[in-house]
Amino acid sequence: MTAVLREMRWWDIDPVLVLEKDLFPEDAWSRGMFWSELAHARGASATRRFVVAEDGERLVGYAGIAASGDLADVQTIAVARDYWGTGLGGRLLTELLRAATAFECAEVMLECRIDNVRAQKLYERYGFEAIGFRRGYYQPGSVDALVMRLTTESKGGSAAGSTSEQGTENND
Repeated sequence: MTAVLREMRWWDIDPVLVLEKDLFPEDAWSRGMFWSELAHARGASATRRFVVAEDGERLVGYAGIAASGDLADVQTIAVARDYWGTGLGGRLLTELLRAATAFECAEVMLECRIDNVRAQKLYERYGFEAIGFRRGYYQPGSVDALVMRLTTESKGGSAAGSTSEQGTENND
């Protein structure tokens, strides 16, 4: 199973929504949310980067990041269940961290469901540290979010500097 990563386009929204609803049935993003994010991912003033992973004709993952000033925020990462453990989550995260570097961000933040231990372990392998909680963040269901942050290790570096060289591991 070898997925190819490429930039997300508007025609990817429908297959992304199928995967989104399968993986996040209670708090899935809407079509409008994806359209809005993609609108900010084009042109010289782009502040977003969204990618998809395809294996042949099948969309098997996607991820997105938003940048504002020197701060980036991982918006979403999703991998089809039958691709868990293949390293695809790490490849998608690496692509987002490269985008954070291109946006010249010194920090990358994210929220992760408190009950999503698999994702937390992935983020920790890439240097993210837990810094707090957001109570009742995921609705409906009022599930708490773990807030995590990755910062640059050296002045003038990028948040992805120490992680983009890591190989992907097979337990995401």
